[in-house]
Amino acid sequence: MVKISLITICYNAEETILPTLQSVVSQNYEPLEYIVIDGASCDGTLSLVREYCPKALITSEPDRGLYDAMNKGICRATGDYIWFLNAGDALREPTTVAQVAEAIAEGNNPDVIYGDTMIVNAQRHDVGLRRLRPPHNLQKQDFLRGMLVCHQAFIVASRIVLPYDLSYALSSDYDWCLRMLERSRSNKQIDRVLVNYLEGGLSQKRHWQSLRERFMIMRKHFGWIPTLLAHGSFLFIRKR
Repeated sequence: MVKISLITICYNAEETILPTLQSVVSQNYEPLEYIVIDGASCDGTLSLVREYCPKALITSEPDRGLYDAMNKGICRATGDYIWFLNAGDALREPTTVAQVAEAIAEGNNPDVIYGDTMIVNAQRHDVGLRRLRPPHNLQKQDFLRGMLVCHQAFIVASRIVLPYDLSYALSSDYDWCLRMLERSRSNKQIDRVLVNYLEGGLSQKRHWQSLRERFMIMRKHFGWIPTLLAHGSFLFIRKR
């Protein structure tokens, strides 16, 4: 059976992490490695982790930001696949990891597995699916239309994983997904919701900085003209 490393990055997340932990501990799939990379929280975050997920592998120390912490998670992971689930987000169903593992077996161990995402509010009520939806046959070029797959619903084989680029403060996940798709020889969609995504993340709070970084990343991967044309289409869609 394929081993999956599920990684949660957190810092002072006492108010949001409980649904995350509950969704992990409820999974009915056994070869699941749960890693928590904590930025030296000074609230009750770690107490909750130890109470609800006593088998979790915990690292708690200062870091240089979100993506530095994610790189620590990659270094600690021993699974065949790596999957990030941020504090506040949650696996959709108790069978979600088992469904992913089944899809991996059916797809002959693809390099990338991806699915859909439900936006939820602070009361954990469904708000709706993301506006950007994953295509059936995901390719790198599809990301010219934006990040069509939520980072938390993008699962990568550890054999192709590279670290995150720390030069981006808010959008290194977008760059990382593009680099993973460059390295991937096979991608498989799971046509179902994999995660509940808590609305109001860091990139939404610092929206303009996130957009600037994404423009730079798109220019690096696709070139000036495709990037400008893509942003023109974004504006047209917004006006409509």
